[in-house]
Amino acid sequence: MPNPSFTHRRALTLAALALPLLPLRARAGAQQYEALAASVRTALSALIADPTPPTRRFDTPAERAAFERWRQVMSRRLAARLPLPRTRDDLLRTLDYEAIRAGLDRQMVLGLIQVESNFRKYAISGAGAMGYMQVMPFWVDLIGDGNVRSLFDMRTNLRYGCVILRHYIDEERGDLFRALGRYNGSVGDPAYPNAVLAAWKGNWSYGGG
Repeated sequence: MPNPSFTHRRALTLAALALPLLPLRARAGAQQYEALAASVRTALSALIADPTPPTRRFDTPAERAAFERWRQVMSRRLAARLPLPRTRDDLLRTLDYEAIRAGLDRQMVLGLIQVESNFRKYAISGAGAMGYMQVMPFWVDLIGDGNVRSLFDMRTNLRYGCVILRHYIDEERGDLFRALGRYNGSVGDPAYPNAVLAAWKGNWSYGGG
């Protein structure tokens, strides 16, 4: 079939621009609902609702300098995916705080976000998982305030994602491979954990101080 004429292509482009903006689909993200013991549910709810100001404190100038070096390196790596410097900066500062708060490796969380949503804030998976870390909506009823749309808020999404992954790691007694499988709803299948590990080591490895 011959290529459409310039006029036809222009008409198609204008028609596409006239469509309402819809959340982009993501291929990953389908944590499975699991009943939680009351004590676990209470503990996770407290972590989600923690009112402590989400600002990392640095004990020494060296710690602050190390963070700034990390932020600058990661910002350069993210530039192709997140062109706006302010967006990159907000994401990295939030990720730094939430990952450390949950006892997670920041580089691993970056790898997970790449696989889950490729850093698309409004991504939705076929299973309905939402946002950067592809959190399933049932979590906001289980341990949150019930506001599903809050999962499109960057800080809220990263908090849920990091708390949930930490929960799975604890449940699996430190077995990150199985914990990642549970996070994705594919425990026992190596494809997802391997993808996260490959993204982590291939794109986000960092040896700086």
